[in-house]
Amino acid sequence: MAEIFVTFWPLFVSSLLFIVLLVKFLVYKKNGSNTTEKCKLPPGGRGWPIVGDSFSWYNAVASSHPPSFVEKQVERFGKIFSCSLFGKRAVVSADPMFNRFVMQNEGKLFQSCYPKSFRDLVGKNGVITAQGEHQRKLHSIASNLMRLDKLNSQFLQDVQIVMRQIFTNLHDKQIILLQDVCRKIAINLMVNQLLGVSSESEVNEITQLFSDFVDGCLSAPINLPGFAYHTAMKARESIISKINSSIKIHRQQSSPAIGNGVLRRLLEEESLPDDAVADFIINLLFAGNETTAKTMLFAVYFLTQCPTAMKQLLDEQQSLRSQRSSIDGEMLQWKDYKAMPFTQCVIDETLRLAGIAIWLMREAKEDVQYEDYVIPKGCFIVPFLSAVHLNEKVYEDALTFNPWRWMIPENQEKRNWRSSPYFAPFGGGARFCPGAELARLQIAIFLHYFVTTYR
Repeated sequence: MAEIFVTFWPLFVSSLLFIVLLVKFLVYKKNGSNTTEKCKLPPGGRGWPIVGDSFSWYNAVASSHPPSFVEKQVERFGKIFSCSLFGKRAVVSADPMFNRFVMQNEGKLFQSCYPKSFRDLVGKNGVITAQGEHQRKLHSIASNLMRLDKLNSQFLQDVQIVMRQIFTNLHDKQIILLQDVCRKIAINLMVNQLLGVSSESEVNEITQLFSDFVDGCLSAPINLPGFAYHTAMKARESIISKINSSIKIHRQQSSPAIGNGVLRRLLEEESLPDDAVADFIINLLFAGNETTAKTMLFAVYFLTQCPTAMKQLLDEQQSLRSQRSSIDGEMLQWKDYKAMPFTQCVIDETLRLAGIAIWLMREAKEDVQYEDYVIPKGCFIVPFLSAVHLNEKVYEDALTFNPWRWMIPENQEKRNWRSSPYFAPFGGGARFCPGAELARLQIAIFLHYFVTTYR
């Protein structure tokens, strides 16, 4: 019976997906004439019947060059075009100004839009999926907890302790997978900084649970044994149970019993119900784990392919190490972190070439007019950020790793990742990543210890 189930469940899922897309297609056809009369969408094709452009889209975003589908459509239709994705009409943009327009009008004209499996797993009280005033409140809390001025007093030393512990356990002539090391560092950092957990056994347990959790975020929402969504929901329950246990301990004891993590400060400084606190922490775990790990990994990969950049980075980091006084000890100080100009260029170039926020998913809250177009309410909007980051008309030799480009004076305005329409590795508007500065700190400290410890 089990063998039959394993053999036929992919067919079952495919059939179910086909039925869902068919229903959406029929509904779209029924309402299509009314929409066409009222709205003038950007030019574009319709793709295959029912599935539209979904297969071409997924093949591209899963490849080594995610903007490939978008680039082909841009050649045919322009920087803003329409297509059919996920059973609905969608407007996709490689236009930096329109992308910024969408991000700046979050909550007004547009709202975030995620698959059901993702919404269920990250929770309704998470800063990623919440909408309106609730989202603004949660985003403000997250931004306050990870402000730039708090990185020195509350994160800098903890980040280095975790880095040094992990690097100490790597032995001479040991063959390691860098991806595994980066993931281990990232999850250790997030668990330590969010929950105040430093026990290796606890961290390892949460790491496995979180791996199961992430695997289900974009899976089919089928809550039956054997499906990724079911396993992920069970992992979510276990993670929330651990968070609730920490909350209970803190509530019962007058002294901080859960370390110096964000959770402790969240309970002491903010007035959120416990279920909202749990969702909040899960959101930050999700947002800060894979993104930081992948950026660390790609930074080393690109540096390995560019010996000149590696040497300049190493010289900068070794200089900081040699200048460190006996009073400072082995730990980097805040002044050291602020004295890494080339390291920051390496981080920016890595984020431009291999940023994790490749594209965003939004939905029009009402009919939206932009230039000559009218985008109907309910239409998907996809600002494709990496299509701008990898555009040869925006960046010379855009596919080449060149950290020195960020030292050119005329690129300084473009480099402002808080406001530039041409460089948005952390998103923008009301959903700008509240942990952007913390992520950059973690990556810079990782590069320091990695290049000064190993060849």
